Amino acid sequence: MQLVSAPFAKPRRGPLGPAVPGAVAGEAPAEAVELYHRTYTSLLRSSGEMRLRVLESSHRAMRSSLHPLADWAELDLGALLYALRRLPEAVTSARLIVMGQSAEVFLRHGFGPLDSTAELAAPGRRRRWYRARSGALAVLIASPSDVDDLVPTLVALQMEWNKLHRRLRTTGGLTGIAPDPAACAAVLGGELDDWQHLAELWKDDFGDWLRGVAAEEMSLRIRMLGGTAVGYARETRHWWTAVTAAMAAEGLGERPVYFVSSNTHSLVNLVTGVAARHEQELVDFIATQGPDDMRHELEQLRAGRAHSEWANFLYYAARLFYAALPPGSPHRDQRRQQEREAGVLHIGSTTALDVAAQLIVLDRLDRARFDDRLQDVDAGSLEASRAVVVNIDYPLGWAAYNILREVAEATAELRGVYVLGKAATLNADIGDVMISSMVHDEHTGTTYWLDNAFSVGDISPYLRFGSGLDNQRAVSVKGTFLQNRGYLDYYYREAYTVVEMEAGPYCNAVYEISEADRYPTGTSVNFSKLPLDFGVIHYASDTPYTQARTLGARGLSYFGMDSTYASSVAILRRILRLENALP
Repeated sequence: MQLVSAPFAKPRRGPLGPAVPGAVAGEAPAEAVELYHRTYTSLLRSSGEMRLRVLESSHRAMRSSLHPLADWAELDLGALLYALRRLPEAVTSARLIVMGQSAEVFLRHGFGPLDSTAELAAPGRRRRWYRARSGALAVLIASPSDVDDLVPTLVALQMEWNKLHRRLRTTGGLTGIAPDPAACAAVLGGELDDWQHLAELWKDDFGDWLRGVAAEEMSLRIRMLGGTAVGYARETRHWWTAVTAAMAAEGLGERPVYFVSSNTHSLVNLVTGVAARHEQELVDFIATQGPDDMRHELEQLRAGRAHSEWANFLYYAARLFYAALPPGSPHRDQRRQQEREAGVLHIGSTTALDVAAQLIVLDRLDRARFDDRLQDVDAGSLEASRAVVVNIDYPLGWAAYNILREVAEATAELRGVYVLGKAATLNADIGDVMISSMVHDEHTGTTYWLDNAFSVGDISPYLRFGSGLDNQRAVSVKGTFLQNRGYLDYYYREAYTVVEMEAGPYCNAVYEISEADRYPTGTSVNFSKLPLDFGVIHYASDTPYTQARTLGARGLSYFGMDSTYASSVAILRRILRLENALP
């Protein structure tokens, strides 16, 4: 591995970041983004509360590609949907949002103790929220990326809430407006499709939510408690302690490790056979209680008219089945027990780092349970392997660096690191799989040239619908809102086509695993001859050039399974192939 110059690949940087041409209203797009970022980070250093309203002007000036109508009176329901999916419902009635790194810091500042039984959740973002004392909402943050994600999301929510509030007041509240999508679109404006998704999000409470918007403007205040680099590292260590304790209890503490950052369903489904074991139960559930699209897909599969993978259908059916179970259902415990018997252990998290982990012990796996796409593995080599796969639910942004660094410090032998995550694409379609040979990290300004462990040939045999694209270039941005059209246009002209948040931080950690010094800044690194196997795969979930209103606002649902499982099969085959080659 060496530091190299990359005049054609590394974005030109000025004092405020990449000198992106194509200014908006006389201001370079990157400078507007950096100004916004600097504004809220400097304001959050205050020990007091800050009104969110002070950020609205810089938020508008940024012209975010996720919030293109921020500076217009017209409703931007795409941005509103995006924000609502990533925040708990309680935010809409809150007055103060307090961010902190641990439950202890909230207690010291008079907002605790936090009641873990009253934890709040959002459908589109894993983050721990609580009702705190003094009527505040408390949220645990695990890295600076949580701040970069949370603050613009809150600003977007408040701006669009207040636009809708004014529109409702102008039209006389809900007078003459039935709480249904068609009436709302006709009277209030906005796309009917967006209103339908809002109604789906709020379900029976849609009318009450609209009345709440009409009744009062939103005026949030935010406050930061702590937010230090040491605090983030401490929370990461607390998280990893639970994993190492589980490994020690199972006698796995000194075993070699393959680290995978993906999700908590695909790898375990592929190696345990639990979904296939309950096939009839899952099929009956979809046929009687499943959503319309899944019932239709089942009919198509039965008739032989569908091109999708039957196993992928079962895996998604299992996801819906277990999500629909009431609290305390014995089916969940039964599933965990069956997965444990098959060689997979689950470790939850109670820290600010809301990242679940799994231990997949290779010599405890039974090849007979494997997905058909893994059946050609050598059983003898599997039984002889001493390796453990540590699979985690992918983190957000800079938390990836903290996690991999912590794992590497505590692991005697780290044989491989594999990253599977969602990304926006500038040149592909939803569901396509993208494999990058170059990653530019906006946090450090460093560009990494990868000898990626994967190519299209590893993915395409298992990809039914999308395309596989290798030799791509990825840029790891600081936050989903922190880009605009000019910003993306610049990267696209420089042949960067994958926009995501974790690959750069992971590369920074891999550099430190390989070298004697800290990750570099503002340079280029050739990742050749690494002491471990390293692969990065992304599947396309958003298209920013269509206002990113795909997964960001709605979700890929069942049709994201194809790319997810094709990539997961490739990762497992890579690990098993490496283990087969070991003496």
